[in-house]
Amino acid sequence: MPHRDLLAPRLAHGVSAAVFSGYGLVTLFNVHEVVTGTFGLVVCWVAVILLYVIQLLLTSRGARRWSTRRKALTLAAQTSLIFGPMVWLGVIWGSMAGPLAGSILLLFPGRIAWLCYSAMPLVILGWSLAEGLSARDTGYYTISTALTGLVIYGLTRLTELVREVHETRAEMARMAVTQERLRFARDLHDLLGYSLSAITLKSELIHRLVPVNPERARDEVASVLGVARQALADVRLVASGYRDMSLEAEAESVAEVMAAADVDVRLDIRCGRLHPLVDTVLATALREGVTNILRHSKVQSCTIEVQTVGETVRLDLVNDGVTTGNRAASPDRGSGLGNLHTRLAAIGGELTAGVVPGDRFRLTAVAPATPPKKDAAELVPPRGQPVAESAATWTGQADRRAV
Repeated sequence: MPHRDLLAPRLAHGVSAAVFSGYGLVTLFNVHEVVTGTFGLVVCWVAVILLYVIQLLLTSRGARRWSTRRKALTLAAQTSLIFGPMVWLGVIWGSMAGPLAGSILLLFPGRIAWLCYSAMPLVILGWSLAEGLSARDTGYYTISTALTGLVIYGLTRLTELVREVHETRAEMARMAVTQERLRFARDLHDLLGYSLSAITLKSELIHRLVPVNPERARDEVASVLGVARQALADVRLVASGYRDMSLEAEAESVAEVMAAADVDVRLDIRCGRLHPLVDTVLATALREGVTNILRHSKVQSCTIEVQTVGETVRLDLVNDGVTTGNRAASPDRGSGLGNLHTRLAAIGGELTAGVVPGDRFRLTAVAPATPPKKDAAELVPPRGQPVAESAATWTGQADRRAV
């Protein structure tokens, strides 16, 4: 609804234009009270109209970014339109100096603007006293000049702020859409990369088993179906914006997939119950790490260790079969490890990955046992769904992660 988004800025600009036009009409009425003669009235009318046209231009979008020369010419024009007729005709007319006071506040920087603004009512005060006007007229001209300047400045700034707020809101909406797209792409990569790799490995195993061991091949077909169903469920969870994962259940799934690929796996998980957010992030790290192993190495053995160290939880994933592609791995490179680096950094953790002595590749993910409170919002699922506090949630819902 773009027209609704533009309504408030247009309304603010319309209100400013109406108020300035009203001030112009009041000034014209004052002209008729103090100026006599047709020629003098015409001169004053033209001066008032030009003065408020310039004032309306100062409410435009780019007026605050005008060059110094252009600002100086604008103020010089307003000064001439105000004091020229006053000097020529020898009269003071209403709050004519008010627009100049407002323009000074709009175009001059900081303290200089307020000092110059303060000078305007004083000039009108001195002029009124020099002309021998009554105390009532002197007070009227002085106060109306000050108030008109403030009203013009305030309305112009409010119009600009309304426009900026709406532009900022639109930019935040665009950023939210971009962030959601990145989240969706990241989650799909992290979830489906592993599932598709597992399906590929098990399908190759089934292809080898069909001629020699049909019974086991049928069992593996059932396993592939489970992986496929879980992949479909993960996609639905990604679309809904919320999903939780269990490190323990993920480790069991990884061990089964690795076994299907004839990889010797050693599991050592000694972390106990984890915070749901930490559990999900470390399970994602394990899944991505195993996906990279299966895709980019000739792995024969793999070690997965998870332990609590002080106030942190540490996941170590070490494998052999390092290839050239593994040597260039970096947490900031590629969508997989880059995604993990972002996820861990968001909860105050860190990720390191690289080749270690013995031609082995090590991925280490360290996360705080209790993530910062600012990330607690990430635990709240959409549509008012509660976050389960049961042991099944904390230690892993094996039925959802079964392969």
